[in-house]
Amino acid sequence: MANVTVIGAQWGDEGKGKIVDWLSERADVVARFQGGHNAGHTLVVGEKVYKLSLLPSGIVRGTLSVIGNGVVLDPWHFRDEVAKLKGQGVAITPENLQIAETCPLILPFHRDLDGLREDASGAGKIGTTRRGIGPAYEDKVGRRAIRVCDLAHLDDLGPQLDRLTAHHDALRAGFNEAPIDRDALMAELRDIASFILPFAKPVWLTLNDAKSKGKRILFEGAQGTLLDIDHGTYPFVTSSNTIAGTAASGTGLGPSGAGFVLGIVKAYTTRVGSGPFPTELEDETGQRLGERGHEFGTVTGRKRRCGWFDAVLVRQSVAVSGVTGIALTKLDVLDGFDELKICVGYKIGDQSFDYLPAHAQDQAKAEPVYETIEGWHDTTAGARSWAELPAQAIKYIRRIEELIGCPVTLVSTSPEREDTILVRDPFAD
Repeated sequence: MANVTVIGAQWGDEGKGKIVDWLSERADVVARFQGGHNAGHTLVVGEKVYKLSLLPSGIVRGTLSVIGNGVVLDPWHFRDEVAKLKGQGVAITPENLQIAETCPLILPFHRDLDGLREDASGAGKIGTTRRGIGPAYEDKVGRRAIRVCDLAHLDDLGPQLDRLTAHHDALRAGFNEAPIDRDALMAELRDIASFILPFAKPVWLTLNDAKSKGKRILFEGAQGTLLDIDHGTYPFVTSSNTIAGTAASGTGLGPSGAGFVLGIVKAYTTRVGSGPFPTELEDETGQRLGERGHEFGTVTGRKRRCGWFDAVLVRQSVAVSGVTGIALTKLDVLDGFDELKICVGYKIGDQSFDYLPAHAQDQAKAEPVYETIEGWHDTTAGARSWAELPAQAIKYIRRIEELIGCPVTLVSTSPEREDTILVRDPFAD
């Protein structure tokens, strides 16, 4: 049986939470491999709605869940999210959740810096979640991060704090902020350490052991391929690599463990925050998509920008992430449209492109070239088989497959867990 790696193939918010939850019933381990609590995954299970941002989606089912070394961890948010889920009846213990010992910590001054920079950026705002994700990753690659394993050795933290505060105090001075209060920081770390350390494990060992025993591992990505620090619409991206290859480096399992790569794709396109969006609709159609799709960010609550399906961008995502199959979500949002449009290329001035150029100014000028396809007026909501879909909806799906060069593996027709059409079992490959 194959492992499965789930990634977003657009700008995030594609419905990964539901798909991971649906797949996790057959997984033995679910592993997060990048990002932080800037992710937002909503699970609808019967009458209950679970909103996760840091915890792997498999935790709701009680599946062994791990937070890999590629994640940046806000320990206080982790404690709050665990408490919130406990209030919803989900037990989270070191027996069903592990955190990589080498996860870098998001600290209070990371959140401060994130907000200060964003407020000072004017027209150059990235649209971050202000949760300290970027600054924490900067400290990781700058070799000055405090990691989960350091919580067990706080008395030896002096030299690391010297490097950390030397860097951040200079930045804070530029914003007329006081230096980091080292005593207060140490007190906060000592307070949280006892809660975090029982979950700290050599996650790479857990995953390699699971692999050697033939267990099925489900890797859960956050955000989307178009927000990847290298392959996304830079600089309007996140601070980590979101592509499927990061499942290896972000967990310590190795590239052979990624297995079937499932790209999650909405039947239309959305984006939160700043940055280019060639198919964005700032009219009644865009508003209709947003209202029908309940397009508000799980983490930020910000209204999502909406537009037609962009096959060019998804084809790029399929290529750079090595996507094996697509899970198409929110098909029901398109019910009732007389006609639908699919972006099949771009025009920038007098040039035509079948990919999105790398430079931000070119991306901002890209005009979509559309193909129009007939819509449908019967409902797809709640469909659980091809036979329940309108013929024109099936034609729409087949055309998307042709344009992106990748088959559809799953179709989601509502937020409900069971309203899913299985075309091909990712775990069977």
